Amino acid sequence: MDERAREMNDFFGPLVPGKLGCVFTEATKDLVVGHIDVTEDLIAGTGYLFAPAVIALADTLCAIGTPPNAPENTTFTTIELKTNFLGSARVGERVEGRATSQHVGRTTQVWDCVITNLSTGRTIALFRNTQMILPRRD
Repeated sequence: MDERAREMNDFFGPLVPGKLGCVFTEATKDLVVGHIDVTEDLIAGTGYLFAPAVIALADTLCAIGTPPNAPENTTFTTIELKTNFLGSARVGERVEGRATSQHVGRTTQVWDCVITNLSTGRTIALFRNTQMILPRRD
């Protein structure tokens, strides 16, 4: 685990991603990786992983990747996100997300995140996130 990933685990630990069990293992300018171990608390009425948990993991991975690629004295906000679900996971399985930048501009960034069920090896979600880069206000 790299230093930035450790910092993100500490930062997000008490927040929604941490409460959902998101763990970040790699956080570079070009790749952010993390996972969730599926527990009973994350299961929807269908018996499968609750879709918002997958979105929270993917969105957080993309958010972690945005600042290192943004100009100094800026912040950001999500302006669009989309998820295609192709599968799911059950209790005891682990899902991993791998977020990569697709466009890094002065005013926008676009990130893709592939979520894989590591227990089956299958891709369960394709996620795309667009961030708007904003000047930081004091």
